[in-house]
Amino acid sequence: MQVLLAQPRGFCAGVTRAIDIVERALARYGAPVYVYHEIVHNHRVVNDLRLQGAVFVDTLDQVPSGAHIVFSAHGVSGAVEAQARAKALQLLDATCPLVSKVHQQAQRFERLGYTLVMIGHAGHQEVRGTMGRVRSPMHLVSHAADVAALPLPANARVAYVTQTTLSLDDTLEVIAALQQRFPDIVGPQVDDICYATQNRQVAVRDLADRVQVVLVVGARNSSNSNRLREVAQRSGVQAHLVQDASEMDNGWFDGVTRVGVTAGASTPEPLVQQVVDTLQSLQPGPVLQLPGVQERVSFRLPAELAQEAG
Repeated sequence: MQVLLAQPRGFCAGVTRAIDIVERALARYGAPVYVYHEIVHNHRVVNDLRLQGAVFVDTLDQVPSGAHIVFSAHGVSGAVEAQARAKALQLLDATCPLVSKVHQQAQRFERLGYTLVMIGHAGHQEVRGTMGRVRSPMHLVSHAADVAALPLPANARVAYVTQTTLSLDDTLEVIAALQQRFPDIVGPQVDDICYATQNRQVAVRDLADRVQVVLVVGARNSSNSNRLREVAQRSGVQAHLVQDASEMDNGWFDGVTRVGVTAGASTPEPLVQQVVDTLQSLQPGPVLQLPGVQERVSFRLPAELAQEAG
């Protein structure tokens, strides 16, 4: 059985930065360092940081006054930040800069007087954070069909922003529906969808054209990992999301001679290699990495940790 690896896959610059912030905070300030929600959506990453002394919390009531708190890569609302400052917490913001860009776009549209629409998934931390960064009401749509239900007149002055980890194809459909209903709507096309999400979706589409089964290694609560599975399925192949090799089903590979493997942007490479090793143990064969975009993006650390990084 031949195994083909997508390129790029796994960690993106925003995830690398977020993990680095927690590790450097632990090294500089000592344990515990508190983290608001999962720093990124991957249990292996979270458990590794927990062993180093990170304490993950779902509310700021769980954090002692004056402690160090890291905001996750998904970003937080203005209300959460205000609560943290009121408790005199020492803030370390690991929000991905591309998510922060969406916050800034929403705030700019608000200042210009637009009615705001966000394209995203209800309940996702990034969506809650972005919608909580403006004072005006923001309408959420997840699918093109949701656009018809928006309680807005056709001549409303509307602007939209998008979650960074969406499917490119789905987002374009929603934007088209918005443009049809609100001809003068303004927004960034798919520019808000981050470079890593786009690159991985393009790569998995190419991978799916070459194999019979695609495995996406990623957490079940990872939006970008779920979108990779959907993109592969739409290409007409079997596609499965697994958190690690223990979730693989040998029956998936009966009669299969070519398997593709990719990983979400918050998935560490050792989990990918674990899946590859398991495939090799079933039917040994060549492992080939496909050509693809070489990502060289990096993001600055917060100023208080930059000196520690040299």
